[in-house]
Order: sequence, then structure tokens, then C-alpha cells
Amino acid sequence: MVGSSHEAMHRIFQKDPALLTRALQQVLGVPFPEPYDFAGMNVDLTEIEPVERRVDTLLRAETDEGAYLLVVESQGKPDERKRGSWPYYLSYLYEKYRCEPVLIVVTQNSATARWAAEPIHLGVRGCPSLTVRPFVLGPDNVPVIADEREAERDVPLAVLSAMTHGRGREAPAILESLAAALRTIDRDSAAVFVQFVDSCLADSRARQMWRDMMTTIQYFWRHPLAEEVRGQGREEGRVEKGVEMTLNILEWRGVPVSDAIRHRVETCTDEDLLKLWARRAMDVSRAEDLFDADGS
Repeated sequence: MVGSSHEAMHRIFQKDPALLTRALQQVLGVPFPEPYDFAGMNVDLTEIEPVERRVDTLLRAETDEGAYLLVVESQGKPDERKRGSWPYYLSYLYEKYRCEPVLIVVTQNSATARWAAEPIHLGVRGCPSLTVRPFVLGPDNVPVIADEREAERDVPLAVLSAMTHGRGREAPAILESLAAALRTIDRDSAAVFVQFVDSCLADSRARQMWRDMMTTIQYFWRHPLAEEVRGQGREEGRVEKGVEMTLNILEWRGVPVSDAIRHRVETCTDEDLLKLWARRAMDVSRAEDLFDADGS
């Protein structure tokens, strides 16, 4: 189970390496050649000297132009030590593998993205011996994917969008579109992506919305994260959880709820009916459409 946003922000590229080259090509406009094969590599760059150095994710991309080493670093905040370690990583990898190394930094923070994008110059001021220019993926260039059809066209990119923008005003629309798009891929992949998003949602309200949506659709029912959510449900009571989930989803989606409908949901004690209403809350445009003509 992914335990932090740091891990999720780079491990998504281990799950779908092709997303990394699409991000370089489409988001950053880098003319990176189309890979025909990827291979995960050992992230340990430690030499004989007892100084441990590890990159977050390291992939080898085979292209018609030759092999590239894609170095992915997840960065939560500025860290001046990286000004020394990043050039070391690239030099070491080139010397060891004789492949062109490419540094990509991913972050959820705009200020960190601006810091990471600054070129690193080593040597004489104005005439450096070595210059490193990281490629940066962050809130200012990763697209906001809040449309269901757009999310379905590239689910991994929609996941990256949710991971990057999950704390902003667009979060409800992004998460709703992604939840619908996850229905179009296999359940195992969906379960992994659900984890990545859950780990990156620092806003507690957005995270609860995501967990309510995922519990309702049950994409990851056999996953450890689902056990955690079900444990919360057992503690709070299944009926109370069903009431809260239905009303919260409507609220997060911006669907108006009248006092009469709120009272009807809050006084319902039928667990199966509440599950049905929660599923419908994902799609209805009017709160009245939660209920069938016969009242169910």
C-alpha cells in the first residue's frame, strides 16, 4: 500500500512508464523519441564509498534513437542538497551505462516547481563547466482533466492530474471524472491508481470525497485501502455512513439538496437502499433523481 504522496508521485511512472514520455512530449513539449520498450532499473547509485545515493524511480527507455535513462525525482519542497546530487546522478548514470540520462522532477507545489526548474550551474560564474536543466511536472503545466471523456482517453494522465491538482478548487470535478474513467480499465490497475490518488490528497475533505466515491463503486474492494475504509464504516455504523456518503457526494458535486430530501435520506434505515442512493448520487443532476418513481 502506498503510504505517502512522495512515493505515489514517482511510482505512478513505474506503473505506466509510457505516461512519462507522454508527459515529456505533450505537457513539456520535449521532442522525446517514442520508446518501444521500457525496463525498470536499480535505483541505488551508491559507489564503494559509504555514501548512500538513491533516485526515486529509474527507467530505461529503448527508442530508435538509442536508449535513454529516465530519472524521476518526487520533490515536496525545495532542498538545496539536490543542487549537488542531481548533477551527480546524471553524471554517474552516463558513466556507468553510457546512455543519455534525463532528469524529471514531479511536484504538487508551484513554488517547488519553480525552484526545481532553475538551471544548476557548476563552475566559473557565467561560464559553467556543467549545467543541468531539470524537466519539471507540476501544478502549472500538468493539465486539469475535469471532463469524463478526456479522462477516459488517457486514464494514467487523469490520475496524474488528480494527484497534482487534488487540493484545489477543481478537485471535485477532477475526482468525479477520474472515478468514471476508472470503470474503463481493469480492476487491478484501477486499484493501484486509487491508492496513488488517495496518498496525494492532502486536503482531508477531498480525500474523504474520494474514499466515499471509491467505496460506493467498489473498484478496490479487495485492496488494503478498502479494508481501512470498511473499518471506518464498521466503527461509524453502516447506516450512518450510507447517509453521510450520499449527502456528501451530492454536496461535493454541487447538486442542491432540499430540506425535504435531506430529511428523507437522514431518516432512512435501509442499508441496501442507502447504497443504491449513494451510487446514484455519482450521476444525478437533480437530488430528486435519487429516488425511483415508486419511492425507492
